[in-house]
Amino acid sequence: MLGLIIGFMVSDPPPVAIIISACLGAAIALAVSGVSSAYVSESAERLRALEQLQDAMAVDLGESFHGDAARWVPMMIALVNGLAPLVISMLIMMPLWLAHAGVQLPVAPLKMAVLVALVLIFFLGVFLGRISGVSWWRSGLQTLLVALLTAALITFIASN
Repeated sequence: MLGLIIGFMVSDPPPVAIIISACLGAAIALAVSGVSSAYVSESAERLRALEQLQDAMAVDLGESFHGDAARWVPMMIALVNGLAPLVISMLIMMPLWLAHAGVQLPVAPLKMAVLVALVLIFFLGVFLGRISGVSWWRSGLQTLLVALLTAALITFIASN
């Protein structure tokens, strides 16, 4: 979403309604792609693991807790994999919706959306740092740096 918004910023931005439609389309496509790809890969992995366990135990585990997990876990992982970027995208788009509704923002809606995206990316890094046991501050700054470098690259390429 950050890349799309940066792209709109470096071009002659169309009306906010068009930006919202493009961002919403990208967010929905990302969610559908995330759900479907995670489901396909997780289902294959879980079924393979279940088959290996069944072979080792010489028993059918289709109606067991393991069989249930092999069916439900891929769905749950797929939902999280699709809904997480959709929700984050909606949060990033919030300044655009507010501006479209006539709410006066302290800065331009695209700049505010970039700011929201950068804050969320920093907090993603903080989260990743906390769960991996490394410095949350350093992890947050690293993810923020990657986002800033990506934005700079998009800006550089678009302006040449």
